[in-house]
Amino acid sequence: MTGLRPPVAIDAALIEAWALSYLARYASSAANLRHVLLRRARRLLGADRDVLRAVDALIEGLVTRYEAAQLLDDRAYAAARARRDLVRGRSVRRIAAGLAAKGVGATEAAAAIAALRDGATDPDLIAAVAFARRRRLGPFRVQARDRDHELAAFARAGFAPPIAEAVLACADPTAVEAMLAGNR
Repeated sequence: MTGLRPPVAIDAALIEAWALSYLARYASSAANLRHVLLRRARRLLGADRDVLRAVDALIEGLVTRYEAAQLLDDRAYAAARARRDLVRGRSVRRIAAGLAAKGVGATEAAAAIAALRDGATDPDLIAAVAFARRRRLGPFRVQARDRDHELAAFARAGFAPPIAEAVLACADPTAVEAMLAGNR
């Protein structure tokens, strides 16, 4: 009888323990937490639709309660994730796609992107500089590279050609800082 698992009773207390354990480690949107909890329940229960419907109702109740208690706040999550991704060198287009993948609503994602754009400097330019620094492209390069390969790296990361060209046109890191200061 190897491979058979004993039946597991999933109740509200177990789902809450899973949710709190997940939220202790990761920030999450409401939709993402629903997805994580449902995936975990499916792993234990298999494909029994009736049982999964009951578990889904428990998960929905828990998520609603957490939103009311502000343990889950999609607007704050979207804003924090957008700022973090910008600092890491992700383009605004890629940030928006990442928020959508985590189940953040369109209005919350748009508000987070708008908050990034409220600054004096173009957020795509700031992200492109961070991307170039992290990948050692353009003015941050250690060895000579083909310019077309560097432009392709920027394109794959979601940056528009004029942004990539502006960063690659800088001769050294001080020129990048001057460009950022002049763009404010």
